[in-house]
Amino acid sequence: MLPITCYIIDNGTENAVRETATSLILAGANRIVRLCAPSCNNNTDDCIALRASLQASITLRQIADDCRTPYLAIYDKTAPLDVYPHALHRMMQIAIDSSAGMVYADHYKLCNGKMQKHPVIDYQKGSLRNDFDFGSLVVYHADTLRRALQETVDEEYRFAGCYAARLSISRIAHIAHIAEMLYTEVEEDLRASGAKQFDYVNPNNREVQIEMEKACTAHLQRIGALLLPDDIEDVPSATGYPCEASVIIPVYNRVRTIGDALQSALRQATDFDYNVIVVDNHSTDGTTQLIEQYSNDSRLIHIVPQRTNLGIGGCWQLAIDNARCGRYAIQLDSDDLYADETTLQQIVDCFKSEKCGMVIGSYDLTDFDLNPLPPGLIDHREWSDDNGRNNALRINGLGAPRAFETTILRQTGIPNVSYGEDYALGLRISRRYRIGRIYHSLYHCRRWEGNSDAALPIERINHNNYYKDQLRTWEVQARIAHNKLK
Repeated sequence: MLPITCYIIDNGTENAVRETATSLILAGANRIVRLCAPSCNNNTDDCIALRASLQASITLRQIADDCRTPYLAIYDKTAPLDVYPHALHRMMQIAIDSSAGMVYADHYKLCNGKMQKHPVIDYQKGSLRNDFDFGSLVVYHADTLRRALQETVDEEYRFAGCYAARLSISRIAHIAHIAEMLYTEVEEDLRASGAKQFDYVNPNNREVQIEMEKACTAHLQRIGALLLPDDIEDVPSATGYPCEASVIIPVYNRVRTIGDALQSALRQATDFDYNVIVVDNHSTDGTTQLIEQYSNDSRLIHIVPQRTNLGIGGCWQLAIDNARCGRYAIQLDSDDLYADETTLQQIVDCFKSEKCGMVIGSYDLTDFDLNPLPPGLIDHREWSDDNGRNNALRINGLGAPRAFETTILRQTGIPNVSYGEDYALGLRISRRYRIGRIYHSLYHCRRWEGNSDAALPIERINHNNYYKDQLRTWEVQARIAHNKLK
């Protein structure tokens, strides 16, 4: 097997460095190089004094310049790594067989002393998230990495260097996933999935996100998927709707929260007529009976589907296909609330003033009792009129509440899933129409133990991420085709 050089972080914890190095040597490493702080005085052949963080472009160039073997591996954590004895040979074997420029693998995580399987997902054309989970040990074909860095030589990043290089590698070569448990890493972030999902919109990470957007935009331009700011269609005219707006609430077994949601929707103060369409997806916990308590309000439309195979998207489709649906369909989840009685008016005003096909607001995170939770306001300031719909391919969500021009929504259709249907719509609609944004809070998003995404197992996280990568893949392909027709 060909030789390989392994690069590991040396943060001064000698036992951890020694343990990781020994494990990598037993797994097939021919040379171990420590990545040390700039102040490091060790100028030996097995140490590189980094000039920036591991995520910086200059660091990858230092590693690529140092490497004298056909393959290299980077371990990006500081805790001890336990590698399966033949793992590096296996990763190089797959790289050779599949002509891959980059290889990653399933592994185990040690969480509070407990060993847990941690499978990861296949890389797709639409795997554009900068937080894609490759695990902590990745093998690169050295010449492919050098070529990728040369392609982006004019793009020097402090935070997005690894991300830009990975995107570049994906344009040059295959990125291979090995569905085998090849090592064990120590999990240092023990938060539940629901607590991690808002990291990318934390205002404290804004400088990082700006760089990530720049790298993603450059990649989309190179593959022909970049949408230009003036490539926008006019919203089709719409007439014949029974009212101006409909609040759409799909619900299943939310007896603790549906009453709050209904009251929030029904107390909206508007200068137009609206209704509230509740699609009760065969609840069994008393939700149905609670909804019926509001039946004396003529604005409430309570639908129980005949079908028993509808997801949230299918419930939405049933609502917008109903003849009583208004010109604008506006989201309200069954455990959330509008911020005040002006939310609907603000959204409809935005539709009219900005002539857009979709409006996305901002929300604040709260606990069940509406006490604020960090990071507070989620306003998706990363969106811009010029580049928001391109950057949307990099991030995992677009914001809330979401509202749609019903004519466009009926033409588009809604995936019958219970995760990602809103993101799918945002990507597809933004390809053709303007997206309006409102950057102050319109919505209270409750985080509580009843949330469907509060603490997901890795299998469900992978399923969700794979599906959204699939959506991005289809959208990238559609945008490439769209650009070729211009």
